[in-house]
Formats: sequence, C-alpha cells, structure tokens
Amino acid sequence: MDIREEFLRFFESKNHNRVASAPLVPDDATLLFNNAGMVPFKSIFTGEIPTPSNPRATSCQTCIRAGGKHNDLENVGHTARHHTFFEMLGNFSFGDYFKEEAIANAWEFITEVLELPVDKLWVTVHDSDDEAELLWQKHISKDRIMRLGDADNFWSMGDTGACGPCSEIFYDQGEENFNGPEDKMGGEGDRFLEIWNLVFMQYERSADGKMNPLPKPSIDTGMGLERVVAIKEGKTSNYDSSLFMPIILHVESLIGKKYEYASGASYRVIADHIRTSLFLLAQGINFSNEGRGYVLRRILRRAVRHGYLLGFREPFMHKLVDDVVELMGAEYDYLSVKANAVKEQIELEEARFFKTIESGIALFNEELKTTQDVFSGEVAFKLYDTFGFPLDLTEDMLKEKDLKLDSAKFEELMLEQRTRAKAAWKGSGDADTHGDFKELLEKFGENTFVGYEFLQHSGEVLALLDENFKHVDSLTSNSKGWVLLDITPFYAESGGQTGDIGELVGFAKVEDTRKFFGLNLSQISVTADLKVGDVVDSSVDISRNEIIKHHSATHLLHAVLFDVLGDHISQAGSLVDADKLRFDFSHPKALTQVELAEIETRVNNDVLRAIEGETKVMGIDDAKNSGAKAQFGEKYGDEVRVVSFGNASVEFCGGVHVDNSAQIGSFIITKESGVSAGVRRIEAVCGNAAYQYFSNQRMLMKQVESEVKNLDVIAGINRMKTNITELKSELKEAQSSSKVEISSVEINGVTVVIDELTSGDIKENIDELKNKNENLCAMLFQVKGDKVLIAAGIKNANAKAGDWIKKIAPILGGGGGGRPDFAQAGGKDVTKLAEAKEEALKFITEVLS
Repeated sequence: MDIREEFLRFFESKNHNRVASAPLVPDDATLLFNNAGMVPFKSIFTGEIPTPSNPRATSCQTCIRAGGKHNDLENVGHTARHHTFFEMLGNFSFGDYFKEEAIANAWEFITEVLELPVDKLWVTVHDSDDEAELLWQKHISKDRIMRLGDADNFWSMGDTGACGPCSEIFYDQGEENFNGPEDKMGGEGDRFLEIWNLVFMQYERSADGKMNPLPKPSIDTGMGLERVVAIKEGKTSNYDSSLFMPIILHVESLIGKKYEYASGASYRVIADHIRTSLFLLAQGINFSNEGRGYVLRRILRRAVRHGYLLGFREPFMHKLVDDVVELMGAEYDYLSVKANAVKEQIELEEARFFKTIESGIALFNEELKTTQDVFSGEVAFKLYDTFGFPLDLTEDMLKEKDLKLDSAKFEELMLEQRTRAKAAWKGSGDADTHGDFKELLEKFGENTFVGYEFLQHSGEVLALLDENFKHVDSLTSNSKGWVLLDITPFYAESGGQTGDIGELVGFAKVEDTRKFFGLNLSQISVTADLKVGDVVDSSVDISRNEIIKHHSATHLLHAVLFDVLGDHISQAGSLVDADKLRFDFSHPKALTQVELAEIETRVNNDVLRAIEGETKVMGIDDAKNSGAKAQFGEKYGDEVRVVSFGNASVEFCGGVHVDNSAQIGSFIITKESGVSAGVRRIEAVCGNAAYQYFSNQRMLMKQVESEVKNLDVIAGINRMKTNITELKSELKEAQSSSKVEISSVEINGVTVVIDELTSGDIKENIDELKNKNENLCAMLFQVKGDKVLIAAGIKNANAKAGDWIKKIAPILGGGGGGRPDFAQAGGKDVTKLAEAKEEALKFITEVLS
C-alpha cells in the first residue's frame, strides 16, 4: 500500500486541495526548517493572508527537526521513532469544518483505508474537551478514550495567538512486545504509539493569557508517515520498515558486519542522516559553519562518526545516496536530478572529516602522555567540540587504556555550550516581516506588473505602508515607507535578480522593490507629500539595463558550465545586480585556468553570436518536457515563463532579460572561489561594469609599467627577479664572511650551545650545529628591533626543545613551543636577555645532570 498516496487521495475525495510539499527552508524567518505540516499554512492560520477559495487542504510535508526549539538529533538511532527528517501527512481546514468532520475523517481513514484493527486503537482528548469526547464516542467505546492535561493535549502557536485542545490517536503495539512499567496509556513507554494528532484551533490567546473563542475555528492535523508504514508492515520500530532497511542493509554490506537491532544504533543514525543530508543538499542547502548549513554539516559528520565506530576509515555515506533515491525519488523527482552532484558534495565533506578524526586521535594520544588515572574532561570536550568526537568513542578508547574520564568537567563544559547556543539561536537570521498584507490582498488582490514591456508607466497609489508595513493614508516629505501601485513597471526581487529602483516622478525615490505574499511593493523615500489615490508616473532607473545584461549572461554561463564541466552541474544560488553577477554551482574542485578561459570564451562567443532572446509562457509540464532548466525552491504556478537564447540556453525564469545576447556587450570572469564543500562560485561582470573593469586593469598595467620601468612588464619583472636573486646571494656571502664563532660547553657528553646571534638565520644555525655535533642541546637568541627571537634544538640528548622554550620564553615576556627536537618562540623584553641566557644554561644543566 502506498500510504502517502492513499492519504492524499482520501482527502481529495473529501474536497481538499492537494498541496505539494513546501521546501524544507520555510518562508517563516523564525524557523530554521519546516518542522511540521502546518508551517507552510501558518500565514493563513494567523490571518496574515486571506483564506484560499477552497478552505480545505491536504499535504505530505517533508520536515526536519534538528535545530532550534524542535530538535530530535540526540534521540535518533536510540529510539524506535525519532528522526531528523520525516514526512508528515496532514489535512487542514481554514475556518471551514471543525471537530466533528475532522474526527469522522480520521476514523474513516484509520479503520477503512488503513484497516487498522479497532481493538488496537485508543484516543486522548483534553481534559476540558467534553465536545471532542462525545464526538469520539460515535466511533470508539468510551473506555478507550482518555482525558489528559495541557502538557499532552493542548497546542499553541506561541505565547499568544491561535491555540486550542487537541486529540491524539494511539496504536497499541502489544503487551507481548512492550511490558515495562511505563508501557501504558499516558506513560512514556513505546507500547502505545501516537500516530495522529488532531489540533482544534478554537481560541485566540491574548498577552494577558485570556483565551477568546475564534469566530471561525480551524483544523490542523499531523500523522507521521514513517510510524504508519511501520505499523502496516508489522514492525515495532520505524527503522525495521521498508523505508530504512534497504539503507541499513547496504551499510551492513559495505562494512561487512551483521546488523543487530540491540547494538545497531550507529546503522540507524546513518540511515536517518543520509536522508536528511540528501534532501537538504538537493534543495540547495550547502555545508557551512553557520545557520542551516552548519546543521547539515553536524548531521553528516555525526553519521560519519558513527561510521567510524563501525569501522569505516574512508568516505562511505555518498554510496548510500542511490538507496534513498530508489526509495523516494518517485515522489520527489528532484532527488534523482541532483543525485550525482550531491554524491560529490557528501564525499568531499566526508573526506575532510575523516582527516579531522585522525587529528583528533593525535590530540588524544598526546594527552595520554601526561595522563595518570583520569583523562582530562577539557580535552574530551575539545575532541567533541572541535574534532567532532562522540563521547562514547573517547570513552571506548580510554577503556582500552584502563583509564577513567573526568566526566564532571566534560558535562560542565557541555552545559556551558548548550547555554551559549540557546542564548545565541535567533531562528534563521532572516528578516521576519509582518504587516497589513491580508487587508491589501482582500481589498485589491495582487497588483499588475508591466515591467517586461515598459520602463515607464502611470499608476494609481492603491495603498501606502509605513516602515513597519502598517497601513497609512499618506506619507509626508522626507519620510520612508512602501507603496502599492495598481500597475507597476518595477521588478520585485526574485530568482537572484535584485529589485528595481527608480522614481515616482515628482513624489519619491524608489529604493527597492520586493514581493510580499504576491504583492509587488516598492520601498520609497518621499520627496513630496504622497497620499492614497494619487496617480503617479513611475520610471525605472537606467541601472535596469545593466541588471538585465548580467541576468542574461548568468543564463549563458549556466549552460556553458553544464557543457564544459559536466551534467552534474547544478545551480546552488545566484545574485544579479547592475554591477556584477555571482553564480554558485555544484562542482567538486576548483576550476583550472584552462577551464575558466574556455568558459569565458564560450560565453563571449554566445554574446557575439547576437542570439535573439525569446520568452514563452507555457504550461508547467510542457516547460519541463521542453528541457528547460528549473531551480528548486522557486514557486512555479500552472504556467511558467521560459526564457531562451536559441539553443544556447533554455531556463524557467520570471526575471527580465536582454532582447538579444549582443546587448550583453562582453563577459569577464573576475573571480572563482569555493563556497563550501562541493560548491564553487564564479563572479563576473558585463556591460558597463566590464568596461569599468577593463579601464581599471589598463590603469593598473600603466602603473606596473612605470614601476618596472619597461613597457614589456614581463621582461621588467624578470629583470627584477634576477636582481633580487643576485642580491640574496651577495647578502648570504656577506653574512658568511662576518660569522662569529658560536661558543659551546660540554655537559655529560652533550654539546651545549647558548648564545646570541647578531646576524644570520637562527634556525639555519641550529641545523648547522646539529650537522656538526652528534649530541646537542642548543638555544640561540637574536634581537630584532624591540623583539627577541628564540630557537632551540635537541639531538640525541635526554631533553625536549619544547619544554626548554616554554621555560625560558616567559622571562622575555613571550611564549612559544614546538617539537621535542626543535622549538621556537618570541619575546618582547630585550632587557631580560642576559637573565634568559643564564636561566637557559641553568635549566639544561639540571636536565642533563
């Protein structure tokens, strides 16, 4: 049974609109990820935007709970039901049906479609919800309904706002499987498994805590697909189901060790985390050290750590991508499209972390040298925090040495870290925008954009908003705000293209244009009083001409990258403005100069071919079948714009472009760099920005010619290099001829040198002394301005250069360290040089005696 499809079809038969899963990155800036089925509908539930024409919806939403308030990461693999990535089935009523129909629909689906036995089902309701209990009694006996309090059966969106009681459906997995003291209804055991939560949004909670009935109560339900699949397959753990076992069995075959459930937490972590990693990477999230990219990095590295525990010593996670594609690619077709690029990104990140693990082991072994009975909690925490070592791995390594861990110190540092992280987390970091958008949408609907055809157009001011997006009747001179025009030529920021600037002639400067819930709004700085109802002439700034050159060049670049580097190329982000373009794409390594030259040449060839641009509005399926490239995460309707330049480039795009590729002028790559593991970035300039780049380069070249005193700058530079080589040689000869004899003493058969050099390289002198002496302890000092350089070398002697340096450098107000055979340091107090030399001799004499 395809439970996902059966659920969606069932609710379509109940007049619900099927809504595709929204991207994992939500529009809600307070969240890192979509973590529940209702998140994409939050603006409807809160009343920010109008209720859709059909107030019923159903979806299967991909969700992640691995950061922020909702975080199941540490439980994954150790319980039967926790996941970082999961699918949530849901049905929603926006002020339409309420408890009676929600309960009836849930019961019908559970018992008639899923055919779950009634004697296995239990229900909970809020202890104050008499209505829900009476409605449930139409379907299930009263003795199978339990009342619970706020902690279990009351839902709220936040401290204020929509809230209400909820009702949960439980499935009894059998006393024969679970018979502990907590395996009871209302207990913490796994016998009674919650499978569906029905939320009855019927109140609005105010700041003073008072709950007022909503005029149109709503329904929000959520059912975990993974749990239901496991139940239907007769499994007591989600991980034993067909959604996970193919991945686990592949891990088993790769490592050559049999999977056993009781000891197989690492297998389950890997199976869960590869799903999360694939979906995030396929949706354009890349590995990084902050925000969502950091969560992704933690998840993948956590899986690699568990692979290390199983015995993996080289990348393996990327080999599991095809398993997930096989299991889920039919429902989420972008997984197969992005699979090859994702494999490369994962393999690179894995390889990087395996190197980190080795560095961590080196730190562990170094600490062992000074450990007596108890291993440092600080070092264990550093292994965890810096090198990603799980505590259990560190503890296993200590058991082999019969050593204990300072767990108290480790836990203290962990608590400090959690406190810092909790205080620092502020959601996604994006601007969270709220305003009077619902009122505008209900009154005016979406306004008309005519910027594809016109750069100037008259329009009526339908509405004005202040800087906080609150409705006002007018904006006075020198104030700032936002304007909604009935007809606007200003392009709103979208798809990487920046929003238009310009002016409302005689009234205001337009500083930006953005979209909010489909409304095209321009941010304005008012120069003359402006009020609702005014008719104004809008004029797009001339910079639009440069923006469209860069945008069209980005399309040509994308196509050329695909041809030159391979079909694994996938767009990972872009920015297009009047001064530059920036294009991020999946690729495992830095581009060579030869590749960059070919890419630049081929894009310029397409520019010089003067290819006519063509824009067609097509049905979404026809557009996909045409071979046009689409960008994941962009919201496409039933009809889309397809922009093409002959056979050079064909892409979905709602942006603005040149009419002919020749208008781009020229295309110059200014920089190629890495964004994250497996993602590269090309920056380039076109049009006027390219001319400015050439002009600056020409001026720079003139300056170089002047500096090297040669119109042939290469010849001039080579001449300077020859001069430098000759001068270095002369300097070395001069230093050799002025070398002073370094004095030494002998202590217990070891030559000891402690001296000050006025010239030469003290490290080279240490090396020379080692070559001349079989047994040596040497420390040399050299004054450089107001600082003192120190170097120490040991050869065949019972002493350590690092310890010697650490003892002497503080006398000179400095510090340093190094290997047992060589160490160096710096000091700030030249006046203590004599004392330092004296102490150096005293220290080494004691060590050698």
